[in-house]
Amino acid sequence: METRLAFILLGWGLLLAPCAVAESQVIPLWENGAPGFEDRRDEPEQAKDYWVKNIHNPSLTVFLPPADKNTGAAVLIIPGGGHRELVYQAEGTEPAEYLNELGVAAFVLKYRLAREEGSPYSLDVHPRQDAQRAMRIIRSRTAEWKLDAARIGMLGFSAGGEVVAQATFQPTSENDKPTDSIDEVDAKPNFVMIIYPGPLGIPEKIAADAPPAFLLVSDDDWSHATCVTDLLTRYREAGVPVEAHVYSRGGHGYNMGFRSDLAAIQNWPGRMADWMEDNFILDPKGQSDYLAKRNKERTNYEKERQRRLERQQQEMSKHKPDR
Repeated sequence: METRLAFILLGWGLLLAPCAVAESQVIPLWENGAPGFEDRRDEPEQAKDYWVKNIHNPSLTVFLPPADKNTGAAVLIIPGGGHRELVYQAEGTEPAEYLNELGVAAFVLKYRLAREEGSPYSLDVHPRQDAQRAMRIIRSRTAEWKLDAARIGMLGFSAGGEVVAQATFQPTSENDKPTDSIDEVDAKPNFVMIIYPGPLGIPEKIAADAPPAFLLVSDDDWSHATCVTDLLTRYREAGVPVEAHVYSRGGHGYNMGFRSDLAAIQNWPGRMADWMEDNFILDPKGQSDYLAKRNKERTNYEKERQRRLERQQQEMSKHKPDR
């Protein structure tokens, strides 16, 4: 892994090359425009410096690794921007190109912005719909892109982390009417990587079948740190595999870290890459054996914990004073 990461860091400057975006395939989520908003699909996006907004025809931009490096894993990347804009380069194309160096296919989502001035979109409906539709498109085209349908995950930054949480933990609503065969495809990610998210979409309880999670935030990111620690606690209560990093410094919005002066923040993508390797995302060999062992150990732990509680209750009942 150290050799792989060293190669990535040596080539990091190349990740900023603008030609990569121009050569990438762009796929609208719906051929005729987003359902209910078809008449707005031809409105041009607005882009300047680091941001993109005025998104009315949500889309995927495809970043595929070289064929000889392809691991079969894929990640849907969801940039942040407070639901007012998308931090498209620093939290979209740059992480996509980083993942390509790991042999992971990446797909950057442009989703509808519910807090943009004059937006007709609902915060709890349309970003989630866009993310779930994007997952369905990716999973429906695994043969074309040579992907493993069991290793397709999501990576979200800030508001994008909220969208990941919405799409992962919130069930589809009765208003989500299928529009074509793609909408019949499973939208649930096999793993999630959530970076300094806000509270939207964070559930009160994690289901036992939730996907494994990688969580990351800084302690001095005052309005976001609790979102990660709460999610960590709920994952552990559910017994679902989770890894969390809470850095003492860093603040908010450090993207892929290389613009920061802090060593830990500069190197955080390496922790994500380590997690992906350690959790069978880059190579699935041995995963089933590990999960069987983990589940057995978890079951034995729960049985022993229950026995201890019963013994404690028995001891307490013995020492209750007679009335």
